[in-house]
Amino acid sequence: MKPVKLRDAHEEFKKYLKDKKHSNSTVIAYGKDIDQLVSFLETLRKNQAHETTKEDIEAFLAKMTKEGYTPKSVSRKINSTRTFYRFLKINEYVTDDPSLLVSHPVYKLAPPRILNPTEYRALRDAARNDPRMFAVIELLLQTGIRIGELANLRLPDIQKDSLKIRPFEKHEERLVPLNKRASEALNNYLKVRPKNTTDDHVFITKSGRPFLIRNIRTAVERYFRLAEIKDAKLNDLRHTFVAHHLKHGASLVVLSKVLGHKRLSTTERYLQYVTEREKESLTLTEL
Repeated sequence: MKPVKLRDAHEEFKKYLKDKKHSNSTVIAYGKDIDQLVSFLETLRKNQAHETTKEDIEAFLAKMTKEGYTPKSVSRKINSTRTFYRFLKINEYVTDDPSLLVSHPVYKLAPPRILNPTEYRALRDAARNDPRMFAVIELLLQTGIRIGELANLRLPDIQKDSLKIRPFEKHEERLVPLNKRASEALNNYLKVRPKNTTDDHVFITKSGRPFLIRNIRTAVERYFRLAEIKDAKLNDLRHTFVAHHLKHGASLVVLSKVLGHKRLSTTERYLQYVTEREKESLTLTEL
């Protein structure tokens, strides 16, 4: 075993996550969780990685609960801690992993928010006079792609009846079909897309710079408010895409490939939120 200070191990851990090509959001979330853990352990005068016990971690989680963190958030902190200790073991900084002795709190996953036809039509109407945002909303709703994949789209990725989705945050490259609604919205935006740039991102700002994920999210949420759609988030457009196509009989295998799910079970879990399902079809419909 090689002794290491928790603070030093924390910095190495963040670099390890980046080298393993974890998403920026994962690196930030795990980094923050472990920073909180290390800070707590320091109050116990435990500065070396091998000094931590099961009781120390449980005391940390109890403190998080007392401070108002939900069971789901506490569970995520356990996952972060286990990933951290797995890293410590790989590097021979510890011989035992106390995090494996800590139990996850019991909680129920909230069902996905699925927009009804009245809601997503109102969202369309709210963005009708903004070609860029109308295209963003239509693509998310009609293709089910992730926000990061949409932000990463390049002009050469637009094909006649499909989009090439580049590898993104451990997700493999794939082709996603473009239906008539999505194609029309995208073409209308491209006609007014700023020309004062050499950047080939599909969605750009007025100054010709890439339209960033955080700005896309903020803009979509603004249109949710304008459309008076309550308690909705950008990812709900993807949830709506999945639910709509399952309801209309889309093949689970086809849908899973379009969505870029690594496991068919990820797609299957949506079935519990679909009350009726038509006969299975290989064709994807429009919303």
